[in-house]
Amino acid sequence: MIAIDTVPEIEAAEADEAASDLSDRGWTGRLTAFRSLRHRNFRLFFGGQLISLIGTWMQSVAQAWLVLKLTNSSLMLGVVSFASYMPIVLVALFAGVVVDHVDRRRLIIGAQVLLMISAFILAGLTWAGAARVEYVIILAALNGLVSSFDMPGRQAFVVEMVGREDLPNAIAINSMIFNGARMVGPAVAGLSIAVIGVTGCFFLNGLSFIAVIWSLLQMDLPRRERRQFGATMMRQVRLGLSYVWRHRPTLWLLILVAINMGFGMQYTVLIPMFARDLLHSGVRGYGFLMAAQGLGAVASAVVMNSRSSAPKALRQNLVFGIFCMAISVAAFGFSRWMALSLIAQMFIGAGLMNHMVTTNTLLQLFVSDELRGRVMSIYTLSFIGTAPVGSLAVGFIGEHFNPRSAVYFCAIFSLLCGFLLLTKLKLIASAQEEPELANA
Repeated sequence: MIAIDTVPEIEAAEADEAASDLSDRGWTGRLTAFRSLRHRNFRLFFGGQLISLIGTWMQSVAQAWLVLKLTNSSLMLGVVSFASYMPIVLVALFAGVVVDHVDRRRLIIGAQVLLMISAFILAGLTWAGAARVEYVIILAALNGLVSSFDMPGRQAFVVEMVGREDLPNAIAINSMIFNGARMVGPAVAGLSIAVIGVTGCFFLNGLSFIAVIWSLLQMDLPRRERRQFGATMMRQVRLGLSYVWRHRPTLWLLILVAINMGFGMQYTVLIPMFARDLLHSGVRGYGFLMAAQGLGAVASAVVMNSRSSAPKALRQNLVFGIFCMAISVAAFGFSRWMALSLIAQMFIGAGLMNHMVTTNTLLQLFVSDELRGRVMSIYTLSFIGTAPVGSLAVGFIGEHFNPRSAVYFCAIFSLLCGFLLLTKLKLIASAQEEPELANA
């Protein structure tokens, strides 16, 4: 029997105190949209994550451009994407058990250190002129393995910083951080590659991890209670899977994510090819196309935070998000002009934000804390699990037919996902009103 720490649920008195603190500190009116930032730990997390994720997006752009330069192949772009996703598929379920039974902050710190080392290794290889696509694939796979623990860990860690009362707002702001970095990082990378090369982008990403590691070390978190954990790993995995299977609204939300993210969003694999060969805008254009998607997502997050989080509003966000994304992906594939492609990217970002943030919020509101890590690891698996197949399919279609056909392929999957959602809205609504009645 191993004694481990667990997160206590926030008590009613603590919720009342938090509400009073919200008013006392002036987090009302326009600032209500950012109310979770009243928590010191979450402010630290916000700053550290923003800096680190900007570096991560810089590396993402530089890595794709490096692969395109080394191979001139859309299929190899898909292979690198496949390599980064596949380890998550293999270990995500077991990672969720680990997330539920270790100190989440220490887990995240360890993951960030490993990702920092990986970034410096890639910087060293490119600086020495020894970069090969095989090395990029290996490092992408290692990063995927680390991320299989890091992603559900960060998702489940949010409630420890803000409590359940501010959880929906914190999830939206957490996604805003991610997409704000996606707005800044690719644009900076597109300009930086011409000045300092891909090596400089990889090196700056390595340095950026220092910010998030420092922010995590500075947090003041309450001492966690200890409980006994004697079940086997496979039993713990089955408990998480059993919950998802029995709670059908959760199951369908995860299926929708798997379809939309695993196939609909994989058009992004071909954006470097679009920028260079179809829109003739080069690496700078690639950076701005990625940044435009981030801009749309950030704008959408601000609007979402300002809107009501009532059950009906959350369902509306889901419907808008999927259909907005599907139509915009089709528009991106059709576009022959950079301006239209940038606009399409912005709307894709807005749709993606509505879909993913709302899904994340509903999942975390439905689940109890003892299963939170496992459910969030299954959530991670759902949007990553089908991505290896989707990325290879998109790369194959782009290589053997043409990139535009591959993008239309993605748009069709997103549209089918939207129609499937429409048939499940009543089920989701019943879970919001009475979660225990929605298990049939």
